[in-house]
Amino acid sequence: MNNRKIAFVKYGGFSHVNEMVVEILTREFPNLEIETIDVFTDLVNTKDLATIFHTLNEYSKEIFDRTLHIGNRRLYTSYFFHKLRKALVKRLAGRNYLFTFQTQSLFDASIPGIPHFVYTDHTALANLTYRGFDRAKLPSSAWIECEREIYHNATLNFTMSENVADSIVKDYGVPAHKVANILCGPCLNVPQAEVFDDNRYHHQKILFVGIEWERKGGPILEEAFKMVLDKFPNATLDIVGCSPKVTTPNCNIVGKVPLPEVSEYYKKASVFCLPTRFDPNPNVCFEAMAHKLPVITTNGGSRPEFTIEGKSGYLVEVDNPHQLAEKAIELLASPQKCKSFGEYGHRMVWDKYTWEKTGARISQNIDRFLSCRPI
Repeated sequence: MNNRKIAFVKYGGFSHVNEMVVEILTREFPNLEIETIDVFTDLVNTKDLATIFHTLNEYSKEIFDRTLHIGNRRLYTSYFFHKLRKALVKRLAGRNYLFTFQTQSLFDASIPGIPHFVYTDHTALANLTYRGFDRAKLPSSAWIECEREIYHNATLNFTMSENVADSIVKDYGVPAHKVANILCGPCLNVPQAEVFDDNRYHHQKILFVGIEWERKGGPILEEAFKMVLDKFPNATLDIVGCSPKVTTPNCNIVGKVPLPEVSEYYKKASVFCLPTRFDPNPNVCFEAMAHKLPVITTNGGSRPEFTIEGKSGYLVEVDNPHQLAEKAIELLASPQKCKSFGEYGHRMVWDKYTWEKTGARISQNIDRFLSCRPI
């Protein structure tokens, strides 16, 4: 057969997920060539005058009211969606792919007659389930109709969580048989047999990992940490991935570091805290669990699916520093509980949340739609 290619269509790095997907496709389909296309570097310009004009037109009230920034909405107009769709059809048509595969639901890379698979961690309408989310911050209704096309045009929609799988079915009217929750894994490589020093649970060291300090609940964590210091004056908070201006004592601002180096901070921590506000599926929680850390995070998105209350960690309310401080103090006061929670989460990761298992689920599902797989 001539169709010995996979078109892998992506946008940027997707928090290292795209790297993992390429590894999966390479491993599961070793006889196929993978052609990678980054839509916003290879196909279209997001800053041309027409795109800016249509963004201003579709979001005029929000932009002029200063509730939205034009830069955050350029990708979410019906004009840009169809402009990108046209560029993708032109780029992919006639190249005889066995199937096409895209990550994230920001564009539609489907081509008639070719099996097409979408792998996403979010939907726009799933945001409405997050406590405190302002409905006015949703993309326009015209763009959400475009998003609906993505899911309906896909041969199969892969999701990272049951929360998003439910949204695609309930919010977008996609038949359940066109959705498969295949989960994901930690993007930081941690050997299953790695041995960790249990003494770290006695060090009263809290860890935060995230690039977006505000969205990930950093200010709430700082407020909670002040209360923690009242109980444990020697406690510390390591902030990895960003460099916010904090004035609270005992905060160690690490900033951005290469991904492999982040592991060293997990290995030294006692507790992992991510009081994120609007976050569909934070991969850092899986990384923390892979490092045998108890996790304290907020109740929303996919977090209740893997943060098992009182077993792998605790779920707290969004924007509630008092509750966050209470749970952090409880864990810091009990190294044995930290160890028990960490071990439970570690087992859960290796039982369900690995890229090897996700890769097998991808392969099994895709094979059902391929009439003939090249040998």
